[in-house]
Amino acid sequence: MLAVPVVLGFLGAMTGMVSNDRRAAETDSKLIYRQNGITRLTHWVWAVAMFFLLLSGLQIFNARPNLYIGQQSGFGFDNSILDIYAANTPNGAAGQTKLFGHVFDTTGVLGMSGDPQQPNFVGFPDWATIPSYRDLATGRVVHFFFAWILVGTLAIWLIHALTTGHLWRDIILKPRDIVGLPKDIIDHIRLRFSHGKSYTPLQKVAYFGVFVIAFPLIILTGLTMSPGMDAAWPWLLELFGGRQTARTIHFITMVAFVLFFVVHIIMVVLANPINELRSMITGYYKTNVKHDSSGEAK
Repeated sequence: MLAVPVVLGFLGAMTGMVSNDRRAAETDSKLIYRQNGITRLTHWVWAVAMFFLLLSGLQIFNARPNLYIGQQSGFGFDNSILDIYAANTPNGAAGQTKLFGHVFDTTGVLGMSGDPQQPNFVGFPDWATIPSYRDLATGRVVHFFFAWILVGTLAIWLIHALTTGHLWRDIILKPRDIVGLPKDIIDHIRLRFSHGKSYTPLQKVAYFGVFVIAFPLIILTGLTMSPGMDAAWPWLLELFGGRQTARTIHFITMVAFVLFFVVHIIMVVLANPINELRSMITGYYKTNVKHDSSGEAK
């Protein structure tokens, strides 16, 4: 009951902000309506879902903090590419990470973390997992719940993007985007950002990678790790070269999402955070070119 007035107040504030920007756009030719309601809603749902998926996924990973290539794993196989563990050293217990045969001391972060007097011997530290204590069952429940939230929201976005032309217009790469990519990369390095109605070539490459490659990849590899799905769709195991390979690809794709998020936040801050957030809250975006009443640049 206490949440009701908070939610109503939030919705009222949002409605007021949208109305203010709509009126402002009538007199400011540089203020355009760039992000529609479905795009904004799915953007924030994905942000919440990915947060819980990441932390619950690390909880699940801690049950076996190793990555393998192939169908099988175990003591009789030497096919791991990543191992996170605690080891006895001449200086006492230490956290170590072995990546492609190279061993790194990761004490305090990976393999061994927490209070040095009473260390916690886990892959990822407690603060990076949901729940913050060892509970694989709860981690799986949280992970699967938000996985279906992610899939459902992606389906809504895809239907909307197809029907409105957003997918073809703003996501699918075209020859002119590839041609303009080097210049756009140089402009970003020089912190010269273009604030237009459409996405820049570099933005389109990033969103193409997320929507056309990363999302389908992380969903399909997640399904491949399910014995039930393997029985129904055995071609998944053949597609990814085994359940353990699928798990490794799933993990690597998650790391790619984290890197995308970090770069995305940096770009938002550098490009004008108020303007960027405004477009994802009210839908209105301040460009650096004037537009007529139809939205065309002058």
